[in-house]
Amino acid sequence: MREPVFVPPEALAQSRAASLRLREALKGRLLRYYIESYGCQMNDHDSEKLAGMLCEAGFQPAPSKEEADFILFNTCCIREHAEKRVFGNVGALKKQKDENPSLCIAVCGCMMQQKDVADRLYKRFPFVDMIFGTNELHRFPILLEEALSGKRVLSVTQSDGEIAEGLPVLRESRFSTNVTIMYGCDNFCTYCIVPYVRGRERSRRSDSILEEVQGLAKAGYQEITLLGQNVNSYQGDGGAMDFPALLHKLHPVEGISRIRFMTSHPKDLSPALIEAMGSLPKVCNHIHLPVQSGSTRILQAMNRRYTREKYLGLVDALRKRVDGIEITTDFIVGFPGETEADFQDTLRLVEEVGFSAAYTFMYSPREGTVAARMEGQIPEEIKKERLARLNEAIAATLQRHNPHFLGQEGEVLVEGYDRRGTQIMAFGKLPCFKMVYFPGDESMLGQLRRVRITATQANSLLGELL
Repeated sequence: MREPVFVPPEALAQSRAASLRLREALKGRLLRYYIESYGCQMNDHDSEKLAGMLCEAGFQPAPSKEEADFILFNTCCIREHAEKRVFGNVGALKKQKDENPSLCIAVCGCMMQQKDVADRLYKRFPFVDMIFGTNELHRFPILLEEALSGKRVLSVTQSDGEIAEGLPVLRESRFSTNVTIMYGCDNFCTYCIVPYVRGRERSRRSDSILEEVQGLAKAGYQEITLLGQNVNSYQGDGGAMDFPALLHKLHPVEGISRIRFMTSHPKDLSPALIEAMGSLPKVCNHIHLPVQSGSTRILQAMNRRYTREKYLGLVDALRKRVDGIEITTDFIVGFPGETEADFQDTLRLVEEVGFSAAYTFMYSPREGTVAARMEGQIPEEIKKERLARLNEAIAATLQRHNPHFLGQEGEVLVEGYDRRGTQIMAFGKLPCFKMVYFPGDESMLGQLRRVRITATQANSLLGELL
């Protein structure tokens, strides 16, 4: 475990001063921003921080890219597809920039931490004004001030990154939100680029996390999701505070009704965490536990450091201790060397576990990772065919699993509403992460409402108010 490095208060003060200078310079002008975020919830939360800094600097959100004076792409590099989308979407802005030369365009995020990618984008798209990496997030107002003065900005530093506390955040929801508890990853799965672009693991101080959660409770938030690349390996306060202990520390906060967390690595899922999930009422009975493959041989090649049997043992322990727990997961098909027999192991695992949802992906080689250099790369057509079969197996499992909710009662935190035919339906999640639709309207937003499940759909449930 390495000690985290925190951004010094004087550096944060410099960024705040840049925000205030921008706000003063923009007085009387209406400048609007648009942020397009790719990838995981960590990226989404970073985008909320960027939006918070923009609002502090006097900007206002724009409803679309076309109406924005400042456009920011917060990128992801986990899969090649996301990278191609970013390049395509940035290129599509050239016409808008030609028509409006004062438009400021910025690209940031994980993709920019790959120095060759940042350099390539800088050269290929000379109309892009700002490029910066994840380690520069707290310096965003300073970089923006430079860009708006006419300088072209390229700022990417290669380090494990400092933790910046107290950045302004413009949260998308008024009642459910994310709280980052740690950054980076030490696992070095052979397919994954995250440790190279997000750096090694660094944990926030538990008191800082508690203070943030208490502030959210006072602001009316009822649900928090604790975020990290691998929350199970959280080691705050110099290693004195592990993740189960952090859950116990946050649980008494008045006003917070639900605590979620993601993502969990199976190798670090401890008996203490399972016990905390079973004994702390506010901790939701849902866990996202990525398995990636049902083949022990492929798991070893991925450097996941658990076996198929170990994973099934964790599932069994969770179901014995946590009432009504629902388990979601991730799968990668077509990993180098994956045989049909390996894939059949994955299909059997789907049957054995009965996941309530799964995010499925074709293996995408990322430059610089061990797996990209492996022999036995799988042809695209085989990957696509296996992905389709996997999705069919998961859909069939859900069709058999969802009916057991019929007649059950539970509390839904209302997230939104929409019209279905002539009826207005409210929707939100049960603690177990299942989405429920039921008759309701805008007045219910942010409320916990008790419902009874009356019908099931492919990926959601229907209910009635009690």
